[in-house]
This record gives sequence, C-alpha cells and structure tokens, in this order.
Amino acid sequence: MDDSPVKITLVAAASRNHVIGAGGDLIWRISDDFKWFKSMTMGKPMVMGRKTFDSIGRALPGRDNIVVTRSSDFAGEKTYIARSLDSAIKLARHCADVAGADELCVIGGGEIYAQALSRADRIYLTRVDVEIEGDTVFPEIDSRDWAETRAGSGEKNTHNEYACEFFILDRKSRIRAKRL
Repeated sequence: MDDSPVKITLVAAASRNHVIGAGGDLIWRISDDFKWFKSMTMGKPMVMGRKTFDSIGRALPGRDNIVVTRSSDFAGEKTYIARSLDSAIKLARHCADVAGADELCVIGGGEIYAQALSRADRIYLTRVDVEIEGDTVFPEIDSRDWAETRAGSGEKNTHNEYACEFFILDRKSRIRAKRL
C-alpha cells in the first residue's frame, strides 16, 4: 500500500439503482451537482477514462486532467495521458504534490471507478433521487466499510432535473489507522 498523504477520492453522481450514465453521456442535468463537483475537484488532479473525457468534451480548467486510455492515437488538449490506472494515480500524486493538494479525484467512468474503489480513501457521492435506465453503473459500496456524512442536498426545480443529496464517505479502516 502506498503511504502517500495524498488521498484517493472518487467523485460520482449515481441514481438509486447505481446508474451513472447511458450511451457515453450523463443522464441528467443537476446544477447543484455540477457546483458540488466543481467545489470538490477544483485545484486537484482528476483521473478519468477516455469515455468520460469524451463525454465532458474538453479538459476542465483549474485541475490537471489525466485520461486513462489504451488508445495510442488519443490526444486530448490540455490533458495528461496514462495507459493504466496505476500510472494515472502515480502521475496524479505528483500533480497533487506540485499543486499542494491533499487528494486526487477519480471522476469515472464505470470501469475506472470499479478499478479504483478498493484503493479509495474517500468518496464524494451525489445520490440522485431517481431510478433510471443506463448502461454504466457505479460499483456497489459495502456500507460496513464506510463512514457516511451527509453534506447537503438539492431540490428538484428548474435548475435540477432531479432532487439529490450529497455525501462524504470515508473508509473506516483509514480513519482507525489515523487514530492509532
């Protein structure tokens, strides 16, 4: 296990049935979630899969954008490219050290979340109040492993297609290790 002080954090929005996307795109527009996402990731390196980068359509400003792809011809403007999650995390830790950030953010998609979950120290999770069809899901979280703190909510309105709640989940084993 890496003893770097930089936390690995997953940032995700998922429906009640764990769906996070369909057809390579977001499946809702929730202004409060966009604001939460921005506040949780600004100034921190972000690791994402190529499909997630493509769905965003550009590098997000104020953050190092690290794209995991097996494609040798991928070239994203203002991005770093990694060939594996391990390489991306190593690069993100370096970027975090340079920026003075205490965490790196894994922002999707489904395959990247599944690979990173066992390594994650924290999750910033938006729970979207809907059951919806989709082809990309957030991995199942075992609640016994995580201490959950509610951090706010967003009501369904003209800016939020669905109501949502924001949570911070910290891995219990990491909390206990810090106390020892």
